[in-house]
Amino acid sequence: MFIHNNRLQYTVRVAEPNPGLANLLLEQFGGPQGELAAACRYFTQAVGEDDPGRKDMLFDIATEELSHLEIVGSIVAMLNKGAKGQLAEGVEEAAELYRSMTGGGNDSHITSLLYGGGPALTNSAGAPWTAAYIDTIGEPTADLRSNIAAEARAKIVYERLMNITSDPGIQEALGFLMTREISHQKSFEKALHSIQPNFPQGKRPGVPQFASVYYKMSQGGEPTRGPWNEGPEWEFVEKPAPAVDGGDGLATVKLGKPDIKVLQAMASRTASDTTLDPTTGADLGSGQASE
Repeated sequence: MFIHNNRLQYTVRVAEPNPGLANLLLEQFGGPQGELAAACRYFTQAVGEDDPGRKDMLFDIATEELSHLEIVGSIVAMLNKGAKGQLAEGVEEAAELYRSMTGGGNDSHITSLLYGGGPALTNSAGAPWTAAYIDTIGEPTADLRSNIAAEARAKIVYERLMNITSDPGIQEALGFLMTREISHQKSFEKALHSIQPNFPQGKRPGVPQFASVYYKMSQGGEPTRGPWNEGPEWEFVEKPAPAVDGGDGLATVKLGKPDIKVLQAMASRTASDTTLDPTTGADLGSGQASE
Protein backbone atom coordinates (compact mmCIF):
# COMPACT_ATOMS: atom_id res chain seq x y z
CA MET A 1 0.00 0.00 0.00
CA PHE A 2 1.23 3.46 -0.86
CA ILE A 3 0.45 6.60 1.11
CA HIS A 4 1.17 9.93 -0.53
CA ASN A 5 2.87 12.62 1.55
CA ASN A 6 2.10 16.16 0.38
CA ARG A 7 5.70 17.20 1.08
CA LEU A 8 8.32 16.54 -1.58
CA GLN A 9 11.42 14.51 -0.71
CA TYR A 10 13.48 17.54 -1.74
CA THR A 11 12.26 21.14 -1.77
CA VAL A 12 11.76 22.60 -5.27
CA ARG A 13 12.73 26.25 -5.67
CA VAL A 14 12.40 27.59 -9.21
CA ALA A 15 13.62 31.14 -9.83
CA GLU A 16 11.49 31.88 -12.92
CA PRO A 17 9.42 30.11 -15.58
CA ASN A 18 11.26 28.55 -18.50
CA PRO A 19 9.13 26.33 -20.79
CA GLY A 20 12.13 25.29 -22.88
CA LEU A 21 13.97 23.93 -19.84
CA ALA A 22 10.75 22.27 -18.68
CA ASN A 23 10.58 20.40 -21.94
CA LEU A 24 14.16 19.15 -21.59
CA LEU A 25 13.46 17.97 -18.04
CA LEU A 26 10.72 15.69 -19.37
CA GLU A 27 13.61 13.40 -20.32
CA GLN A 28 13.77 12.40 -16.65
CA PHE A 29 9.99 12.23 -16.29
CA GLY A 30 8.86 10.10 -19.21
CA GLY A 31 12.14 9.23 -20.95
CA PRO A 32 14.02 5.91 -21.07
CA GLN A 33 16.44 6.94 -18.30
CA GLY A 34 13.74 8.71 -16.30
CA GLU A 35 12.24 8.17 -12.89
CA LEU A 36 9.04 6.42 -14.00
CA ALA A 37 11.03 3.83 -15.93
CA ALA A 38 13.24 3.26 -12.88
CA ALA A 39 10.27 2.95 -10.50
CA CYS A 40 8.52 0.44 -12.76
CA ARG A 41 11.72 -1.53 -13.35
CA TYR A 42 12.48 -1.97 -9.65
CA PHE A 43 8.84 -2.45 -8.61
CA THR A 44 8.30 -5.32 -11.03
CA GLN A 45 11.60 -6.87 -9.97
CA ALA A 46 10.55 -6.62 -6.32
CA VAL A 47 7.22 -8.31 -6.94
CA GLY A 48 8.97 -11.32 -8.47
CA GLU A 49 11.90 -11.42 -6.01
CA ASP A 50 12.13 -14.34 -3.56
CA ASP A 51 15.07 -13.12 -1.46
CA PRO A 52 13.58 -11.02 1.40
CA GLY A 53 16.52 -8.61 1.58
CA ARG A 54 16.59 -7.84 -2.15
CA LYS A 55 12.79 -7.65 -2.22
CA ASP A 56 12.81 -5.01 0.51
CA MET A 57 15.60 -3.04 -1.17
CA LEU A 58 13.87 -3.05 -4.55
CA PHE A 59 10.54 -1.90 -3.09
CA ASP A 60 12.31 0.86 -1.13
CA ILE A 61 14.20 2.16 -4.16
CA ALA A 62 11.16 1.83 -6.44
CA THR A 63 9.13 3.92 -4.00
CA GLU A 64 11.89 6.53 -3.78
CA GLU A 65 12.00 6.72 -7.57
CA LEU A 66 8.29 7.61 -7.51
CA SER A 67 9.14 10.44 -5.12
CA HIS A 68 11.82 11.57 -7.57
CA LEU A 69 9.23 11.46 -10.36
CA GLU A 70 7.16 13.84 -8.25
CA ILE A 71 10.13 16.18 -7.82
CA VAL A 72 10.90 16.27 -11.54
CA GLY A 73 7.22 16.72 -12.36
CA SER A 74 6.95 19.58 -9.87
CA ILE A 75 9.97 21.34 -11.42
CA VAL A 76 8.41 20.94 -14.88
CA ALA A 77 5.08 22.33 -13.63
CA MET A 78 6.78 25.31 -11.96
CA LEU A 79 8.82 26.08 -15.07
CA ASN A 80 5.62 26.01 -17.14
CA LYS A 81 3.51 28.14 -14.78
CA GLY A 82 3.82 31.32 -16.82
CA ALA A 83 3.13 29.67 -20.16
CA LYS A 84 0.23 27.71 -18.69
CA GLY A 85 -1.65 30.83 -17.65
CA GLN A 86 -0.78 32.79 -20.76
CA LEU A 87 -1.82 29.91 -23.01
CA ALA A 88 -5.08 29.35 -21.17
CA GLU A 89 -6.09 33.00 -21.00
CA GLY A 90 -4.56 34.28 -24.24
CA VAL A 91 -3.08 37.38 -22.63
CA GLU A 92 -0.20 37.70 -25.12
CA GLU A 93 -0.16 38.22 -28.84
CA ALA A 94 0.17 34.92 -30.67
CA ALA A 95 3.69 35.49 -31.93
CA GLU A 96 4.98 36.62 -28.53
CA LEU A 97 3.37 33.67 -26.77
CA TYR A 98 4.91 31.22 -29.24
CA ARG A 99 8.34 32.81 -28.76
CA SER A 100 8.07 32.59 -24.98
CA MET A 101 7.06 28.93 -25.15
CA THR A 102 9.97 28.06 -27.40
CA GLY A 103 12.47 30.23 -25.53
CA GLY A 104 16.09 29.25 -25.81
CA GLY A 105 15.48 27.48 -29.09
CA ASN A 106 13.72 24.54 -27.44
CA ASP A 107 10.54 23.37 -29.13
CA SER A 108 8.21 22.99 -26.15
CA HIS A 109 4.97 24.12 -27.78
CA ILE A 110 3.68 20.56 -28.33
CA THR A 111 3.78 19.62 -24.66
CA SER A 112 2.42 23.03 -23.68
CA LEU A 113 -0.55 22.73 -26.04
CA LEU A 114 -1.39 19.07 -25.44
CA TYR A 115 -0.78 18.91 -21.70
CA GLY A 116 -1.52 22.47 -20.61
CA GLY A 117 1.89 23.06 -19.08
CA GLY A 118 1.76 19.99 -16.83
CA PRO A 119 4.40 17.24 -16.89
CA ALA A 120 3.67 14.79 -19.69
CA LEU A 121 4.66 11.14 -19.76
CA THR A 122 6.89 11.73 -22.75
CA ASN A 123 10.57 12.31 -23.30
CA SER A 124 11.91 15.71 -24.33
CA ALA A 125 11.17 14.96 -27.99
CA GLY A 126 7.52 14.20 -27.28
CA ALA A 127 7.77 10.40 -27.65
CA PRO A 128 5.31 8.70 -25.26
CA TRP A 129 6.60 6.68 -22.34
CA THR A 130 6.61 2.96 -23.06
CA ALA A 131 6.95 -0.21 -21.02
CA ALA A 132 9.61 -1.22 -23.54
CA TYR A 133 11.98 0.86 -21.38
CA ILE A 134 11.73 -1.88 -18.71
CA ASP A 135 14.40 -4.51 -19.37
CA THR A 136 13.83 -6.84 -16.42
CA ILE A 137 14.72 -10.47 -17.24
CA GLY A 138 13.88 -12.14 -13.92
CA GLU A 139 17.42 -13.23 -13.00
CA PRO A 140 18.93 -11.16 -10.13
CA THR A 141 22.53 -11.37 -11.31
CA ALA A 142 21.47 -9.93 -14.68
CA ASP A 143 18.84 -7.47 -13.42
CA LEU A 144 21.10 -5.95 -10.77
CA ARG A 145 23.78 -5.27 -13.38
CA SER A 146 21.14 -3.67 -15.59
CA ASN A 147 19.96 -1.57 -12.63
CA ILE A 148 23.49 -0.33 -11.98
CA ALA A 149 23.81 0.71 -15.62
CA ALA A 150 20.37 2.38 -15.57
CA GLU A 151 21.32 4.46 -12.52
CA ALA A 152 24.61 5.41 -14.19
CA ARG A 153 22.80 6.59 -17.33
CA ALA A 154 20.31 8.58 -15.25
CA LYS A 155 23.18 10.27 -13.39
CA ILE A 156 24.72 11.36 -16.69
CA VAL A 157 21.41 12.82 -17.92
CA TYR A 158 21.05 14.78 -14.66
CA GLU A 159 24.60 16.10 -15.10
CA ARG A 160 23.77 17.27 -18.61
CA LEU A 161 20.58 18.96 -17.42
CA MET A 162 22.53 20.73 -14.67
CA ASN A 163 24.92 22.03 -17.32
CA ILE A 164 22.15 23.88 -19.17
CA THR A 165 20.60 25.84 -16.30
CA SER A 166 21.96 28.53 -14.01
CA ASP A 167 18.89 28.49 -11.73
CA PRO A 168 20.38 27.70 -8.29
CA GLY A 169 17.22 26.05 -6.96
CA ILE A 170 16.96 23.73 -9.94
CA GLN A 171 20.70 23.05 -9.76
CA GLU A 172 20.33 21.97 -6.12
CA ALA A 173 17.31 19.74 -6.78
CA LEU A 174 18.94 18.08 -9.78
CA GLY A 175 22.14 17.67 -7.78
CA PHE A 176 20.16 15.82 -5.11
CA LEU A 177 18.54 13.55 -7.70
CA MET A 178 21.90 12.92 -9.37
CA THR A 179 23.43 11.98 -6.01
CA ARG A 180 20.66 9.53 -5.22
CA GLU A 181 21.50 7.72 -8.46
CA ILE A 182 24.99 7.17 -7.03
CA SER A 183 23.52 5.85 -3.77
CA HIS A 184 21.27 3.42 -5.61
CA GLN A 185 24.18 2.18 -7.70
CA LYS A 186 26.04 1.36 -4.49
CA SER A 187 23.08 -0.55 -3.07
CA PHE A 188 22.62 -2.55 -6.26
CA GLU A 189 26.35 -3.28 -6.46
CA LYS A 190 26.44 -4.55 -2.87
CA ALA A 191 23.34 -6.66 -3.48
CA LEU A 192 24.89 -8.14 -6.63
CA HIS A 193 28.08 -9.15 -4.87
CA SER A 194 26.17 -10.62 -1.94
CA ILE A 195 25.28 -13.34 -4.45
CA GLN A 196 28.29 -15.63 -4.87
CA PRO A 197 29.06 -16.62 -7.51
CA ASN A 198 27.28 -14.02 -9.66
CA PHE A 199 29.12 -14.57 -12.95
CA PRO A 200 28.29 -15.82 -15.47
CA GLN A 201 24.67 -14.86 -15.00
CA GLY A 202 22.14 -17.64 -14.57
CA LYS A 203 22.84 -21.28 -13.76
CA ARG A 204 24.49 -22.80 -16.80
CA PRO A 205 28.25 -22.38 -17.32
CA GLY A 206 29.59 -21.38 -20.71
CA VAL A 207 31.07 -23.86 -23.19
CA PRO A 208 34.71 -24.05 -21.98
CA GLN A 209 36.34 -23.98 -25.42
CA PHE A 210 34.71 -20.59 -26.21
CA ALA A 211 34.38 -18.93 -22.79
CA SER A 212 37.82 -17.28 -22.69
CA VAL A 213 38.53 -16.74 -26.39
CA TYR A 214 38.82 -13.30 -28.01
CA TYR A 215 38.21 -13.22 -31.77
CA LYS A 216 39.62 -10.27 -33.68
CA MET A 217 36.75 -9.66 -36.09
CA SER A 218 37.92 -6.33 -37.56
CA GLN A 219 40.46 -6.33 -40.37
CA GLY A 220 43.29 -3.88 -41.06
CA GLY A 221 45.92 -2.45 -38.76
CA GLU A 222 47.63 -3.91 -35.75
CA PRO A 223 45.32 -5.37 -33.08
CA THR A 224 44.90 -3.29 -29.94
CA ARG A 225 45.62 -5.38 -26.87
CA GLY A 226 44.48 -4.80 -23.32
CA PRO A 227 43.09 -6.65 -20.31
CA TRP A 228 39.91 -7.36 -22.30
CA ASN A 229 41.81 -9.63 -24.72
CA GLU A 230 45.31 -10.14 -23.31
CA GLY A 231 46.75 -12.15 -20.45
CA PRO A 232 46.85 -15.72 -19.18
CA GLU A 233 43.06 -16.12 -19.13
CA TRP A 234 42.64 -15.18 -22.80
CA GLU A 235 43.25 -17.05 -26.02
CA PHE A 236 43.65 -14.35 -28.67
CA VAL A 237 42.70 -15.44 -32.18
CA GLU A 238 43.83 -12.85 -34.70
CA LYS A 239 42.43 -14.57 -37.79
CA PRO A 240 39.47 -16.72 -36.79
CA ALA A 241 38.27 -19.40 -39.18
CA PRO A 242 34.81 -18.94 -40.77
CA ALA A 243 33.46 -21.72 -38.54
CA VAL A 244 35.20 -21.75 -35.17
CA ASP A 245 33.53 -25.02 -34.19
CA GLY A 246 35.47 -26.92 -36.86
CA GLY A 247 32.44 -27.46 -39.09
CA ASP A 248 31.87 -26.18 -42.61
CA GLY A 249 29.89 -23.11 -41.44
CA LEU A 250 26.80 -24.02 -43.48
CA ALA A 251 23.27 -24.20 -42.11
CA THR A 252 21.54 -27.56 -42.56
CA VAL A 253 18.30 -29.20 -41.51
CA LYS A 254 16.97 -32.74 -41.79
CA LEU A 255 13.72 -32.81 -43.74
CA GLY A 256 11.13 -35.47 -44.34
CA LYS A 257 10.45 -36.71 -47.88
CA PRO A 258 7.24 -34.64 -48.34
CA ASP A 259 9.09 -31.43 -47.42
CA ILE A 260 11.98 -32.28 -49.75
CA LYS A 261 9.57 -32.81 -52.66
CA VAL A 262 7.77 -29.50 -52.06
CA LEU A 263 11.03 -27.56 -51.72
CA GLN A 264 12.40 -29.08 -54.92
CA ALA A 265 9.24 -28.02 -56.76
CA MET A 266 9.53 -24.49 -55.39
CA ALA A 267 13.22 -24.29 -56.33
CA SER A 268 12.43 -25.43 -59.87
CA ARG A 269 9.61 -22.91 -60.24
CA THR A 270 11.68 -19.95 -58.97
CA ALA A 271 15.02 -20.87 -60.59
CA SER A 272 16.92 -18.10 -62.42
CA ASP A 273 17.54 -18.40 -66.15
CA THR A 274 20.99 -16.83 -66.59
CA THR A 275 20.62 -16.80 -70.42
CA LEU A 276 17.88 -14.16 -70.24
CA ASP A 277 18.64 -10.42 -70.23
CA PRO A 278 15.26 -8.71 -70.69
CA THR A 279 14.67 -4.98 -70.96
CA THR A 280 13.58 -3.75 -67.55
CA GLY A 281 12.13 -0.62 -66.05
CA ALA A 282 15.61 0.37 -64.94
CA ASP A 283 16.80 0.19 -68.57
CA LEU A 284 13.84 2.27 -69.77
CA GLY A 285 14.31 4.83 -67.02
CA SER A 286 18.00 5.28 -67.76
CA GLY A 287 17.39 5.73 -71.45
CA GLN A 288 19.66 2.82 -72.31
CA ALA A 289 16.82 0.80 -73.88
CA SER A 290 16.43 3.32 -76.73
CA GLU A 291 20.10 3.42 -77.62
